[in-house]
Amino acid sequence: MLRAMLNFQRAEFLSKLDGLETTQLRLSLPPSDLTLAGLTKHLALVEDSWYQNRFAGEPLVEPWASAPFDDDFDWEFHSAVVDSGEQLRTLYTDAIERSNAIYDAADALDQLNHSGGDVEPFSLRWVTLHMIEETARHAGHADLIRQSIDGSTSD
Repeated sequence: MLRAMLNFQRAEFLSKLDGLETTQLRLSLPPSDLTLAGLTKHLALVEDSWYQNRFAGEPLVEPWASAPFDDDFDWEFHSAVVDSGEQLRTLYTDAIERSNAIYDAADALDQLNHSGGDVEPFSLRWVTLHMIEETARHAGHADLIRQSIDGSTSD
């Protein structure tokens, strides 16, 4: 059920991008500077960060591995304006595929993370619940932005 809810939220977010041109993905709803492009790249980052890096203990892939997060903490939001809609959608769906592979390979939802360090251990269940919350929150942001672009509202 957790995976089904996460997949539902992922699909809901992606549906907000349907039919939009890249220039529309770069529009914000003032006074916020959030864009659908930035939200898409951010969700790709958090998928890889939580499942691949923090849970599975694997190094981050590109573009995250060489991203200048020390110089720009919100790099994924700011750099998304140069990515095409197709690139952003692919970045996110590829991250989802990597997350699903890690989820499928886990022994159980209560399996603890492998990332070590000084952080408290957390389970795959916790990561999945966190990703449901994160994705749903940003799907709500995407609803508002999409409505400001073309009047489209969620079902």
